[in-house]
Amino acid sequence: MKRSVFHYSVEEVAPYIDWSYLLHAWGVSGIQHAATAEELMRDAKEILQETGNSRCIHAVFALCNATGNGDDIMIEGTRLPLLRQQHRLDGKPNLCLSDFVSPRGDKIGLFATMVEDAFGSGYADDYRRIIALVLADRLAEAAATLMHRTVRTDNRYWGYVPDEKLTIDELNREEYQGIRPAVGYPSLPDQSVIFIIDSILQVGDIGIILTPNGAMSPHSSVCGLMLSHPAARYFAVGEITDEQLHDYCARRKVPAEKIKRFLVRNIRG
Repeated sequence: MKRSVFHYSVEEVAPYIDWSYLLHAWGVSGIQHAATAEELMRDAKEILQETGNSRCIHAVFALCNATGNGDDIMIEGTRLPLLRQQHRLDGKPNLCLSDFVSPRGDKIGLFATMVEDAFGSGYADDYRRIIALVLADRLAEAAATLMHRTVRTDNRYWGYVPDEKLTIDELNREEYQGIRPAVGYPSLPDQSVIFIIDSILQVGDIGIILTPNGAMSPHSSVCGLMLSHPAARYFAVGEITDEQLHDYCARRKVPAEKIKRFLVRNIRG
């Protein structure tokens, strides 16, 4: 395993923000909200400029040996159980993230990013403070985009596409090779797997604290996997049956009642 820690300033990360998500989080979209969107963007960029030199964004990356093993990925000898799609897909395969990791031996990335709680805490008025909170979430995602680009292209970290020349817009459209599924997202819906990832990655080294239910503190944090396979793509696990739930719990070695609370959206009524 090869592990690296990065410390970024707001100024370094801000160009990688996908502004569409900020507008969506604020509930601003469409022509009828154009003036509101313009004002929000102006105020958000002012906040970024005011904190531009603050190195308050931190990230950790680990390049690990891995093998695909059925619906699991073995990472540095640690088993990461996963879930496979079960709904009908009109002739398309039902995907699992382990499909994109070779059973003959491969590499996988683990990552986490965070923005310190102090970001934006100095604003007295609710409006600017709320903008700062939403911006912090976007900066955590933007830091992941920046770090992912670095590890993809630089052989000091991974370098599996050293000749990549994508613009930031192309990065935000996810036109790069590979995927970066985060814990709690549709292809990796069980938030509790963060404890397995943390046992290898050690997110505490950049100041992330895990609560008993797997939430991250500071709130503006992201953690997940990086897969390099050219065919890897994002997908939603969707609903699972009781049979898959119990198989998954057996692989996790965790009682079904404990796992069910993490998969409420995926368990069929």
